[in-house]
Amino acid sequence: MKNKQAIYLLFLSNIISGLAQGISMIAIPWYFIEIVDNAEFFALSYLVITIATLFWGIYAGTIIDRYSRKKIFIFTNIVCGLFIGSVAVYGSYHSYLSEFLVVSVFAITIFNYNIHYPNLYAFGQEITEQNNYGKLNSYIEVQGQTTSVLAGAFAAILLTGTTNYNLEVAGFNFVLPFNIEKWQIYDIFLLDACTYLAVIGIFSFIKYTPINNEKVHMGSLFMRLKLGFNYLIENPRIFIFGLVSYMLFAFTLVELHVILPSYVHDFLLASGNVYASAEIYYSIGAIFSGLLVLRFLKSYNTYVSVVVLMFLVSLAFFAMTFLKYLWVFFIGSLLLGITNAGVRILRTTYLFNHIPNNLIGRATSVFSSLNIIVRISLIALLSLPFFNLDDNIRWGYLIGVFLMIISSFILLVLFFKEKK
Repeated sequence: MKNKQAIYLLFLSNIISGLAQGISMIAIPWYFIEIVDNAEFFALSYLVITIATLFWGIYAGTIIDRYSRKKIFIFTNIVCGLFIGSVAVYGSYHSYLSEFLVVSVFAITIFNYNIHYPNLYAFGQEITEQNNYGKLNSYIEVQGQTTSVLAGAFAAILLTGTTNYNLEVAGFNFVLPFNIEKWQIYDIFLLDACTYLAVIGIFSFIKYTPINNEKVHMGSLFMRLKLGFNYLIENPRIFIFGLVSYMLFAFTLVELHVILPSYVHDFLLASGNVYASAEIYYSIGAIFSGLLVLRFLKSYNTYVSVVVLMFLVSLAFFAMTFLKYLWVFFIGSLLLGITNAGVRILRTTYLFNHIPNNLIGRATSVFSSLNIIVRISLIALLSLPFFNLDDNIRWGYLIGVFLMIISSFILLVLFFKEKK
């Protein structure tokens, strides 16, 4: 790879910011479930935030294809760092944060994700040779999920603290020589804000030579959007694959923020460390997938590989719907990590190989916007009173089974059409 130093610094910045962001994004849903007992407010807020990202996601794609991706990283980190830092300082001063301020941190982080990750992949494609696309995407997955393992572990500690020197993480009990007090939500936000500012310094040292240096489209916002849409319309196979293979990711986000905290609290009747531990098992699965998925599946058709992974996660969702065992829950989280990461690596590598770098941001934003519509539908469905009664949230996983079956059927149709 030509730009090794730039890629290493990119990974380092992702690790630092991803750790604190991960802790915050685990802590916030649990805060509304356990601390303030207002899951309905959070679900409604998440629905409104997701609707808002529909428009932001489309615009973000035009920014990524128009401006320096390095400068985009620096600017977004400045905005997020200052905002979350201000909320944290306010909370520390008053020893209190309103539900609106807590959810506003969640909102700006979601908005940041909607430009950060498309920009990350576009930047990676820009500075990496084509024969290294698969390797790069695997590295991004491994790095990101290793960070998530740490975030899940720290979240488990910070959300619940220790009792009588005992720490429970991922279903295992550890005896410590000291007790750890659980953190307040604004303390977690302060840690989060500090990492944004650290990342700005790292990005200022990144130097690179573009590998993919196609012509930047300089027209109006509408014209740039139109070019992205037209490319996908003219390439329907890429469009359908990119959309359908995104369904597992759509459900995973909704599962993480809406289903999972209530499932742990209302169905498993478990505590915050079990909830946070799910992230650890998920991330271990994703790391495993990042290291081995291309090695095992590179000789198989991409469509078939994605269908196999979707079938495996369907089995996990089905088991989690009906079986009330922690080991089933942890294995299901592990399988979700393996399959979601595997599909994401295969999908991103496929898109890198089929979409030019000067269009990748807008093409990704189209997929992201359609994905958001799916998530809005899922969140609205899961916000129905039925899912808030007793342990009915478990039926949310059955919805995931049906979504995976429909997606797999469409991908198999594409596969057989390609074979003709």
